[in-house]
Amino acid sequence: MKTLNEMKLSFPSKSQNEAFARAAVSAFIAPLDPTVGELSDLKTAVSEAVTNCVVHGYRRQGGEITINGKITEDRRVILKIRDKGVGIEDIKQAMEPLFTTAPDEERAGLGFAVMQSFCDKVRVTSKPGKGTSVTLEKRISHVR
Repeated sequence: MKTLNEMKLSFPSKSQNEAFARAAVSAFIAPLDPTVGELSDLKTAVSEAVTNCVVHGYRRQGGEITINGKITEDRRVILKIRDKGVGIEDIKQAMEPLFTTAPDEERAGLGFAVMQSFCDKVRVTSKPGKGTSVTLEKRISHVR
């Protein structure tokens, strides 16, 4: 599938940059003229992925988060959010609703479930000690 546009973004792993990531992704997909719901879905999924990098990947110790985005000719948005943090030992367990590695912070453990509910596809790859990549994919309808 032909790529129509791409972006690469990196920023420090700080909670306040979650809003920046949401805004940047919103601007990136704006040419597709998404519905309010589609835009909200992607922004929420990106928030969850970035928050996971801050809280679980880097355990609030700081690091760099990268987002690589693509828009394909069939109106698919593919966003890869990556950290170089602690990684995930058991991806299947980490993706279970209510599982969290930060129970002392009163985390609900629903981040991956939220991402899955708002995207068409969610892929997670991770290597302990090397970091985690979350790829979010959503097709933007052409309903206008």
